[in-house]
Amino acid sequence: MVHPDYQYDPTLLPEIIKPIENGEADVVLGSRLLGGNVMKQGMPWWKYVANRFLTGLENSVFGLNLAEYHTGYRAYRREALEMVNVDMNSDNFVFDQEIVAQFVDVGLKIAEVPVPTRYFSQASSCSFSASCRYGLSILGVLARYMLHRSHLVRQKKFQSLRRRYSAMPVA
Repeated sequence: MVHPDYQYDPTLLPEIIKPIENGEADVVLGSRLLGGNVMKQGMPWWKYVANRFLTGLENSVFGLNLAEYHTGYRAYRREALEMVNVDMNSDNFVFDQEIVAQFVDVGLKIAEVPVPTRYFSQASSCSFSASCRYGLSILGVLARYMLHRSHLVRQKKFQSLRRRYSAMPVA
């Protein structure tokens, strides 16, 4: 998955899929924060602060230690997509966090790869108010996921379509 606004360099695709090809990951997230100083690359300060805050919450809820979750450059194994209820997810940006929650719930391996990012007027056009709605949507995903994991309110969205596995065969 790569957003079509050319914020991310599509020629980096071989680096994005390498951990999947090597059997090291089922899901790979491109990370702007591993790819250099995003503020110098043009990320607005308020997006940076929100990204750091939400990433900290997501790491806490998911039990991971990722640099960021809010990238538009990702790769998934086909089998990973077949294990989760993709059709139950949103058709807007919060899809990215819903599917991560689903992947975490079924125990998939997630890796990150550094990706430099370009910020320019035609890219990253998400306004401040749209970004706030996105952030609130992520908080909603985290709340629903925590309720699901605590068995207080089980949600079909987060239930695996297949049994958990210990190791997915490498294709």
